[in-house]
Amino acid sequence: MNVATKTRGKVHECKSCGQNLNKLSAYKQHVRRHTEGKPYSCQYCNNRFGYASTSKQHERAHTGEKPFTCKYCKKCFSQLGNCKQHEQSHTGEKPYTCKFCNKCFSSSSICKRHERTHTGEKPYTCKHCNKCFSRSSHCKQHERTHTGEKPYTCKYCQKCFSQLGNCKLHERTHTGEKPYTCKYCKECFYRLGDYKKHEEKQVKDSSIKDKPPTTIHTGKNPCMLVSSTEENSSQIESQIESLTCWICQEEFRNKAGLIQHYDDHMR
Repeated sequence: MNVATKTRGKVHECKSCGQNLNKLSAYKQHVRRHTEGKPYSCQYCNNRFGYASTSKQHERAHTGEKPFTCKYCKKCFSQLGNCKQHEQSHTGEKPYTCKFCNKCFSSSSICKRHERTHTGEKPYTCKHCNKCFSRSSHCKQHERTHTGEKPYTCKYCQKCFSQLGNCKLHERTHTGEKPYTCKYCKECFYRLGDYKKHEEKQVKDSSIKDKPPTTIHTGKNPCMLVSSTEENSSQIESQIESLTCWICQEEFRNKAGLIQHYDDHMR
């Protein structure tokens, strides 16, 4: 059976996973991933990929290479798409609109993932137990519960993890990096969830309700001073306001659910 079908105009839809592709060449390459396996392997772990470009992007998780730089704040990224999406956080551009609720998004992929919360579509199926998922990343994470695969290794102690986000959080226990700083008392945290809980508690304290946020000057402080400038503070707030997990891109209805979710990643 043909794994894909041509739909309206020049759009081609893969029957295996539901992905739409505008270019015929990209469509054929995508179909080959389903029909011919994954010919490209990571040189650092056992992961295999259908595209050479995807394999190179994955290898950057091992090497730490970040060749793409934001033109507004000089933050670096391992993938061009992530860099462009980050730049939209500076411009406020959200060109993609959900066709069910008119909510706007900065990228097409996030918009499509959001639309599945309306349709209930789950196009990704675990190859071990046939459980279905709305996102490819969730499916891959679940499959690792069957295989026991832990492709991400701490560069300080060689401890292995099944998720890149958990690996990066663990590495902070070695480096002492605490990228989240309270605006009121300067206390630093290495988990976003702990930082938000602490700051919300501080705000509730009547003794600091009228106290302005502390301005922290950059220097050799081991804390990455998130609250030191209006720009950095807005970036952290946007992570919470978007209600989207930066580790697995899961969306939440409220801040409390997102914060609890970050803690769950560490368990």
